[in-house]
Amino acid sequence: MSGLGGTVPAGGLIAVSLTGSPAAASLAQTLIIIGAATASLPLAKVVLVHGRRIALTLGLAISALGALVILCGSILQNVFIVYFGCAVFGVVSTAIYQGRYTATDLAPEDHRARALSWVVWAGTIGAVLGPNLLYISDALGESFGLPDMGGPYVVAAVAIAIGAIIIYVRLKPDPYLIATTKSHGSQQVPSRHKLSDAVAQLKDKPRAILGIASLAIAMAVLVMLTVTVPARMLDSGISLQVIGLIVSINIAGMYLLSPVVGWLVDYFGRIPMITVGVMISASACILSGLTSAGSTTILALGQFSLGLGWSCTMISGATLLTDEVSPINRPAVQGFSDLLVNISSAVGGITAGLLILTASFEILCAVALVPLICITVVISIPACRRHSATSSP
Repeated sequence: MSGLGGTVPAGGLIAVSLTGSPAAASLAQTLIIIGAATASLPLAKVVLVHGRRIALTLGLAISALGALVILCGSILQNVFIVYFGCAVFGVVSTAIYQGRYTATDLAPEDHRARALSWVVWAGTIGAVLGPNLLYISDALGESFGLPDMGGPYVVAAVAIAIGAIIIYVRLKPDPYLIATTKSHGSQQVPSRHKLSDAVAQLKDKPRAILGIASLAIAMAVLVMLTVTVPARMLDSGISLQVIGLIVSINIAGMYLLSPVVGWLVDYFGRIPMITVGVMISASACILSGLTSAGSTTILALGQFSLGLGWSCTMISGATLLTDEVSPINRPAVQGFSDLLVNISSAVGGITAGLLILTASFEILCAVALVPLICITVVISIPACRRHSATSSP
């Protein structure tokens, strides 16, 4: 997470410096999301056949390579190489998603949200520290002759590679393989992974669909605001140190309170906490839209609220989805969910860029409220609120 957190604003800032257009930041972030979406189903297939350990190791190794490609593009002053590297680097997001689900493989149903939340929380230190290292890692890179914003990607490549090695060596025995053995005994795990298999599992499971919709909408709203705030602040003359701090505050909202959120999800239920997350995210959109780029304190509060709303919705939605699907089918459905989440993120990033170019940041915040209102309407559907046979008590 320290490698990923440190590159949250860096890729967009490299693209802006090479093109001179603020919209380039949104495009760089969108390509990262597209890369994550492209990897969702292939990594899910690797889980299905070889388990979580191999899938996570492979995903992290590919993303470390992507960080180096971005660095090469920055050195060569070629924005197209930077964009290609962003797409490859995006695989790290898919690996992180898979890592969260790893915690649920062997967790009892009434502690599932807490198990997932502890994995989310474990990345807090790196995720919060990463953006604050933006200035330091950039200065370190420049001292070695690297171009502006090249240093953070060296740090990212090293940190992610170390993570891949640790997972490959230490994630034994594989939790998914154990879970499927316990659940199905000697039954053979399917060796082929198809998108239709995942879709078939969602038939007559409105709560699982609600879980996926919650994840997708929460991520889209998060992306719409976070990809534009750093560039907006930079354009207003805010220093890189302050930008890094604001990004860290947003990430702190996303991860720092996750164990508390996980406990609340297990105690009060998945759907009530999705509702809480949506309300917090909506308040963040309103607060951000009414705040000028120079009001850093209020912007920080809005970014923290945005992250906290995402945390509530993500943990609730991911746990709800896991509740509704049997262990042997989870990688297919989780991979399909990751695909849709990343597609919605890409749409959010593209929408953000277009609205910044054609309208304003205030209009962007207003548009971000629309999907939150939609998910509130879906939550009110009785079929979504009823527990299915496979739901946790």
